[in-house]
Amino acid sequence: MKRFLDIFLVIATMPLWLCLYAITALAVAISMGRPIHFIRERAGRNGKKFNFMKFRSMRGGEGSDAERTTRFGRFLRSTSLDELPQLWHVLSGKMSLVGPRPLPAKYLERYSPFQARRHEVRPGITGWAQINGRNAISWEKKFELDVWYVDNQSLLLDAKIIFLTFAKVFKRSGINSSATETMPEFTGSGKDS
Repeated sequence: MKRFLDIFLVIATMPLWLCLYAITALAVAISMGRPIHFIRERAGRNGKKFNFMKFRSMRGGEGSDAERTTRFGRFLRSTSLDELPQLWHVLSGKMSLVGPRPLPAKYLERYSPFQARRHEVRPGITGWAQINGRNAISWEKKFELDVWYVDNQSLLLDAKIIFLTFAKVFKRSGINSSATETMPEFTGSGKDS
C-alpha cells in the first residue's frame, strides 16, 4: 500500500514538481554551471547501493562545505528544492517519500547492529529524524529516530511526517548542524547496541 501511495502522490503532483524541477535545474546551471546534479553512492533498503541524486548546492574545488556552498545553494537547501531529483528515485523504487534518509554507502560498515536496522525499509526524501531535528541533532539521536520509525511505521505516521515536513520547510528550521554547513562525517559511534 505504501509503495502504491508513493507512486500515486508523485505522479499526481508531477505537473507541479516538474515545473519546479525545470526552473531549479536552469537556475543551478546558470549560477554554478554543469553538472547540475550532485550524484553519490548511497545505501538503500537492505544496504543495497544506488546512485543518489540531488541538485548541486556547492561549487567544486578546495575548501570546507561552508566555503563552497553558494548563496543560491543555501536557498536550495533551506527550501529543500535540492531534493527534487529524488522524486525520480521514488518512482524507480529506490526510495520512498518517507523513511530514513539515505546516507553514504561507506557508512555501512560503521553502524552498530541497532543503527543498521535503519536499512530495513526504503530510505525516504523525508523522515522522522528530519522533522525532529534534521541536521541539528547528533548522529546517535538521528539513528534512534530512524529505528523508531522502522518499528512504528504506518500510513498515518507517514501522513503526519509529510505534513510536518512542509511546516519545517516553511520555517526553514534545523537545516544545518550548529558548527558546520552540513552534518559532519559519521565515523562510528563505538556502540554495540
